Parts: sequence; structure tokens; C-alpha cells
Amino acid sequence: MKKPIPGAMTPWTRKNNSVSDLKSRIRSEPYLLINLILTGVILLVFVYSGFFSPVKDNYPVACIHEKLTGEPCVSCGLSHSFSLIVRGRISEAYDWNTYGLRVFIFFAAQLLMRIVFSIFYIKYPDSNKQLITYDIGISVMLFLVSFLPFIENLINQFR
Repeated sequence: MKKPIPGAMTPWTRKNNSVSDLKSRIRSEPYLLINLILTGVILLVFVYSGFFSPVKDNYPVACIHEKLTGEPCVSCGLSHSFSLIVRGRISEAYDWNTYGLRVFIFFAAQLLMRIVFSIFYIKYPDSNKQLITYDIGISVMLFLVSFLPFIENLINQFR
């Protein structure tokens, strides 16, 4: 049986080196760290939506606006809507909040973008500035399209 040569690369050390390289790269690259954090937050939103049941109506976060004024706001029913979307009940989700699907698609697209853009960022380091510019542009457009009703409502509150 051959003895391993000290310092030689084995599949195990290559794997450990690539994992530690990735960890150090995430720590040293703010873009990757931000993407990792945003991915985690979006996943928590989806887990929250899947965990709390629309049937039991046991959501821990209540609408403060509705509690104070007695009137629903533009975001009322969004948690309920998300829970229904996660379960594939799209038409019911629309009944709870007409903008729920559009906001859900925003978060799903952002989750996908965080993953894909991070992979491209690592794989093609020469195009990082261009990639970040595309990321910002696409994210701003998605945000405006998804949250336009909320923005309009906020502007109308101050008129």
C-alpha cells in the first residue's frame, strides 16, 4: 500500500481547499456576502409562508394600520396570500391581496438572481463590475414593477 506524500493534493484536500477558498471569498467580497444574506432572508420569507397555515390564520405579525384605523391597507392579507401561493392556491391568494402574486414573483426572482449572479460573479471575475450594474438595473426595475401599487399608495397618503 502506498503512503500518501505529505502536502500532496488528494480529492479530500482539494474539496476542503475549494470550500475554504469559497468561505474566504464570501468574507472578502461584499457583493457575495450581501447576496448570501438576501438569499437567507428570502428563504426565511418562503419558510414563514409555508409554515403558517392560511386555514388556521395563525400569523404572528398583524397589520398595525388595520389595528389602529380599523381599515385595511394595501398590504393587508399579504402573508395570507403568500401562504396560499406557496401551496399553489393562486386564485385564493389573489382574493386575499391582489398584489400578492406580483410581490411573491419579485421575491422568487430575487432568490434566483442572488444565486445565479453569485455563481457568475465567482466564475467570471473579470466581468464583476458589469454584472453588478446589471444586477442593480434589473433589481430596481423588478422592484418598481412589483411594488408600484404600494409606492402609489404611500404617495397618496401624503396628498
